[in-house]
Amino acid sequence: MNRRNGERGKCGAGMRARVYTYMAHYGEEPPVSGSHGSGTIFFSGCNMSCVYCQNYKFSQAAMGRELSAQELADVMLNLQDKGCHNINLVSPTPYVPQILEALIPAIDRGLSVPIVYNTGGYDLVDVLSDLEGIVDIYLPDMRYADNEWALKFSGIPDYVENNRAVVREMIRQVGTRPVFSGDIMTKGLIVRLLMLPNGISGTDLTLDFLESQVGTDLYLSLMSQYYPAYRADGMPEVSRKIKKSEYDAVLRKMSECGFHNGWIQPFGEFETRFAGENFEPV
Repeated sequence: MNRRNGERGKCGAGMRARVYTYMAHYGEEPPVSGSHGSGTIFFSGCNMSCVYCQNYKFSQAAMGRELSAQELADVMLNLQDKGCHNINLVSPTPYVPQILEALIPAIDRGLSVPIVYNTGGYDLVDVLSDLEGIVDIYLPDMRYADNEWALKFSGIPDYVENNRAVVREMIRQVGTRPVFSGDIMTKGLIVRLLMLPNGISGTDLTLDFLESQVGTDLYLSLMSQYYPAYRADGMPEVSRKIKKSEYDAVLRKMSECGFHNGWIQPFGEFETRFAGENFEPV
C-alpha cells in the first residue's frame, strides 16, 4: 500500500494489534506536538527490553487491548477528528503488518494527516523499506554506541550496526531536512539522543558517526529526561539521573561537531515529556 500511488500489498488480513492507550499528546518535539497535540497510539510489547523503561507497564508486561484493523483505523480517524496534527505510532515495530492493514480503510475513509513512526531504532531495514511513501516522519532513537551496553540494558544484540543502518534507510526515504507547514513538521526525520548516566549511551560517539557519515544538517533532539525507572534501581551503572555536567559535555560536543538543528531540554525540565508510566489504559 502506498497512499501516494494507490498501490496496496497483502498485509495479512485478520491480525490484531495490542494497544495500551491513545491520546492527543503534547510531550513530543514542538513541531510534532504543535498546538493541537500529536495523535499518539501507544502499542504494547516493545521489541526492546530496556531495564529503565518508563513505559514498562505496557512495553514489557504487554498490557492493553487487542484491536482489529477496523478498530485501529477508527482510532486513527478519531485522533484526526480531534484536530491532532499527525498519527504518531509509538513502538510500532512488532505491529507493522497490522498497522498497514488498518491504514487501508483509514485512508479510504479520509485519513490525511502525516504518519509518524516513533521507534527505539531497532528495526529491520527491509521492513522500513516497505514503509516508503507511507510514513512521513521518522522519530528514531540512537540509544547506544556500544553493543555490550545495548545487550546488557536493553536485551538486544548488534544494536549499533542495526541502528545506524536504520537511520540511513530513514534518511534515504525522507532526507535530512524536514518539510514544515508553518510550525508543524509534515515530513522528515528527528534523531533522538536519550542520554544515559555514566556515558552508557555513548552519545559523543554517536555524534561523531552522524557528523562523518550523515552530515550536520540533521535535526537532533538531545534528551535529559532519564531517570531510573522499572528495574534500573538495581543496576549501579544506570541507577541515577544524569548529571548536568554530563549533559553540558554533550552540548559542547554537538557544537564542536557543527550540529545546529533540533532541540535540547533545559536540564531538569522534562516533566511533560514521555511520562508513559502515568498514562491510563484505553
